[in-house]
Amino acid sequence: MVTRAVPNLAFRRLRGQRSAGEFAAAVRRAGREIGEQVACDARYIGRVESGEIRCPNYAYERVFLHMFPGVTLADLGFSARESVRGRGARPAPRSSPSPLPPTLDSDIDEESDVLRRVFMTSGTATVAAASLGLGGGASAAGPITVPAQRRVGEAEVSAVEEAVRKIRLLDDRHGADGLYQRAAAPLRAAYALLDAGTATRRSTADRLHAGAGELAISVGWLAHDSGRFEDARSHYAEALATARLAGDSALEAHAFCNASFLARDMGRAREAVRAAEAGGRAAGPLGSPRLTALLALREAGGRAWLGDRTGCEQAIGRARTAFERGSCAADPEWMSFFREAELEILEAQCWSALGDWPRAARHARRATRLQDPHFTRNLALYRAQLAGDLARAGTADEASAAGHQVLDLLDRVQSSRIRGMLASAVRVLRPRGGPEVAALLDRYEELPPSTG
Repeated sequence: MVTRAVPNLAFRRLRGQRSAGEFAAAVRRAGREIGEQVACDARYIGRVESGEIRCPNYAYERVFLHMFPGVTLADLGFSARESVRGRGARPAPRSSPSPLPPTLDSDIDEESDVLRRVFMTSGTATVAAASLGLGGGASAAGPITVPAQRRVGEAEVSAVEEAVRKIRLLDDRHGADGLYQRAAAPLRAAYALLDAGTATRRSTADRLHAGAGELAISVGWLAHDSGRFEDARSHYAEALATARLAGDSALEAHAFCNASFLARDMGRAREAVRAAEAGGRAAGPLGSPRLTALLALREAGGRAWLGDRTGCEQAIGRARTAFERGSCAADPEWMSFFREAELEILEAQCWSALGDWPRAARHARRATRLQDPHFTRNLALYRAQLAGDLARAGTADEASAAGHQVLDLLDRVQSSRIRGMLASAVRVLRPRGGPEVAALLDRYEELPPSTG
């Protein structure tokens, strides 16, 4: 029998007129006041208010009781911890703040509890692999349903794996903004499959965990690329927790790789370096030089934002040495995008962060020439990077030409990241003047708003 979630109306009343995102920000601020590191976002608040989270972990408990002095967890609408855990409560939490740094690892305890949530309706779990078409243009076979409490087999696992591939394909072609909300349903369903019963064999169970984790990373990337950083952080933490529970080093390396990228974009350069190094440790036994190269480039990006030119150059050197060893059977499927063009653009981003604009432009220009036109989103991104680097290097006309090429692709690519990069280049170019810049500005001003 599946227990229905009961909405937490008491907690919802405490939020008042604030949005879920605003309330999540208040929770994070309260955590910092008492030395607790909580990665609270609108998604977490929604899970609490829907009743999905019946009792917070100890870190959140301390923060909530700090925010609302004199209340109890029951006053906040939460259930007793022992009733949720199904066993006696653990020892009382420490009164002193947690000494752990604010890395992705600090999210794992909360996300591990969420991994076992049940998304069941009328006794079934549904993998909505057919719901990912962009604008209704793509279609697939109907959804696969499995009765609750039965064994999960090849068909169900294959549906999860196919959902991952389809998201990646659509992102390559169209960007993330139009996909993120649609991808939530198959992600929920994948974790529901983990709860639906026992896999028919160990290999099937391993594939299911890997597929669910990869799906969490893919959905996290859609959130990341569309500017929903806190959502992305939560999804990546979910994938990392899945990897740890399943003992899956390949999934763990992937989760840390994306977490490093996200940390860099969130301005957490030291965390970006730590996550990349952790990913490198997880990837070590896998025997994939290309994965080693990508993780070294993630580290390089973090070090560049720290202003550590020497450390950045060393990491780039390790990446190029590993990349030159070539591809092999051990390379993960998700790394199909990591070709020479991607290596060049990641190095360009490092030099850009270090303020070496001409050198960044050389690598970005090389990336645009090498890129396979099949990867439409990446082609737009590379050209946006080139436009920004050229603008800052003082080459306004060539930067404007690159900007026009980005605009040519934005009717097919929906990516807040790329729009943001183009907007940054335009801000640099605007004061420069000249006919080429004026023509770009005219086109840019006519750009319709994002639909993401």
